[in-house]
Amino acid sequence: MSASEWRLQDAKTQFSQVVEAALRGEPQHITRRGRQVVVVLSEQAFESLRQDARAAAPGFVAHLLAMPKDDKPVERIPVALRDVDLS
Repeated sequence: MSASEWRLQDAKTQFSQVVEAALRGEPQHITRRGRQVVVVLSEQAFESLRQDARAAAPGFVAHLLAMPKDDKPVERIPVALRDVDLS
């Protein structure tokens, strides 16, 4: 287990150390039953990731333009007009 990886029980008892390491810019991985389940980051690192994700996400117009285009002609169904007595 590396210095940036903590078992959940250890992270609970030494939470101050987990936070201090995250504030130094070292993401802290928390494991449960041997699997990584949580990462503790500094607020600055989290905001940086968030801004990068927003910048990489396409805008609404780009999303619409990326939709598949169907070049098949639209089938027109004849409409029967009805006489309606409105009196």
